[in-house]
Amino acid sequence: MNKIWRKKPEPEEALYLPLASAINVNPLLAKLLVQRKITDFDAAKAFFRPSIDALHDPFLMRDMDKAVERLTRAVFSNEKIMVFGDYDVDGTTSVATVYDFLKNNTGILPENLTFYIPDRYGEGYGISTKGIDYAAENGFTLIIALDCGIKSVDKINYANTRQIDFIICDHHNPGDELPAAYAVLDPKRGDCRYPFKELSGCGVGFKLLQAYCTVHQISFEKLYPFVDLLCVSIAADIVPMTGENRIFAYHGLKIINESPREGLKALGAVAGFTKALNITNVVFGFAPRINAAGRIAHANGAVQLLLASNAIEAKKLADNVNINNSARKDFDSTITQEAIAMIEAQENYADLKSTVLFKSDWHKGVVGIVASRCIEKYYRPTIILTQSNDMAGGSARSVDGFDVYEAICECQDLLQQFGGHTHAAGMTLKLENVAAFRTKFEQVVSSKILPHQMIAKIDIDIEVGLDFANAKTYKILKQMEPFGPGNMTPVFITQRVWPAYPRIVGERHLKFTVKQSNSNIQKECIAWGMADKFALLSTLKPIDICYILAENTFNDSTTIELNIKDVREAEV
Repeated sequence: MNKIWRKKPEPEEALYLPLASAINVNPLLAKLLVQRKITDFDAAKAFFRPSIDALHDPFLMRDMDKAVERLTRAVFSNEKIMVFGDYDVDGTTSVATVYDFLKNNTGILPENLTFYIPDRYGEGYGISTKGIDYAAENGFTLIIALDCGIKSVDKINYANTRQIDFIICDHHNPGDELPAAYAVLDPKRGDCRYPFKELSGCGVGFKLLQAYCTVHQISFEKLYPFVDLLCVSIAADIVPMTGENRIFAYHGLKIINESPREGLKALGAVAGFTKALNITNVVFGFAPRINAAGRIAHANGAVQLLLASNAIEAKKLADNVNINNSARKDFDSTITQEAIAMIEAQENYADLKSTVLFKSDWHKGVVGIVASRCIEKYYRPTIILTQSNDMAGGSARSVDGFDVYEAICECQDLLQQFGGHTHAAGMTLKLENVAAFRTKFEQVVSSKILPHQMIAKIDIDIEVGLDFANAKTYKILKQMEPFGPGNMTPVFITQRVWPAYPRIVGERHLKFTVKQSNSNIQKECIAWGMADKFALLSTLKPIDICYILAENTFNDSTTIELNIKDVREAEV
């Protein structure tokens, strides 16, 4: 797949040179900081050393006073409280955080507190009638809904008829009508003046607990240990790594590396981690395993793992989610192959602007992953559907710059239920509407998507020489972590380098060496999944490369290598 190399605007010398002098770094590194809106010493200090003291006042969030008042009344009146959350990483970390904090810091009676995760297949996404009925039948009068609920107007109305109050802690975009809950916490509410709009669902739940601590004079030290779970939610939900999220992720990683809870320690062991962890490890090591619990079995297993109090229990639970993750990968691989075959069997597939596939026996737990896999190969908005309880349900994924949620909204007359955001969404529809939905979604996408949105892009920060790729540079780049949306890992371009010794490793990957003219500096390169570039490198003509810097340790020797994002023939 050809990709567009999109170089960011060059910062002005008047901005980056004084900054380079003020903080004593290479001007090229100062350019990276200016691109991230960091232009003076104080901003750089706050960026490199995020302070937990910089968190916003939780009472700036609309309805926070009502939420704390209702939670306080429930705790002190011995009401029964249910902590309800979605079955993904954000939902399960939210539930573990709020449940564990309330259990150990409020004096609530154990029999008055429970948690509830809906079954992905029996109940579907979000607040469920079954969950409300369970609460009513067992005497629960307050439900704290985490990472869901902002569009559950009908469900909240039903809960009100059963005398159950809801505190909603969500971070998704609201619909035209807010649910009639006792309190609705969501920084994306149009009438909410909370300064940071991009919290995860776990982040909103954390702010509720922060406000509760403030009112009841509970030391923040009691809440701080839960920042590790908040970090996991931020990494897994791919929310912007800016503002409060960056503060939480920075401190959460410190906890994970210095004093990890038993569940995360056990997860790291089954994932094979032996070194200090970063956000990438959380995204690709922790998140798939936590998600697999809800995809293959029930997400209760993930919550129990995160709540595990001893190493033996944690190891047993981590082994279980690891087995589920292995099964998930098998489903993922098989269904992806079937999906690709279905796409290429369509006579006009090359002319389509979207992909909508349905197969009744596909595993619902991996359809979102399969949608992402299809986009990797056929870069266009994709929806993968399967059958569940006499309905079709599935997940949508989008390409850079195209709002798939907005496109789905235009098809809502064919849907029973849907929700999501710009890049990803979920939906349920009648089986007889699948064909009509496929047609209408294609029409909507075709009318809105722009040609450049159907070509994958690589955002490049700055151009550098090979001499820039050294241990000192890498050490400073590490201090710019945690990386994520809004603070992505810097990508560099070096033009007209000469390749040497290209070789294919592991069938799909490519290793080679590059050298610049008039320089003795050589750098080793690894290009994952780019064996198809072997012929280009074998010509030994000059090439342009874009890459990130990485460490490679071999035989107790650590060197800096170039992790290649793309390569192309250099212009004459």
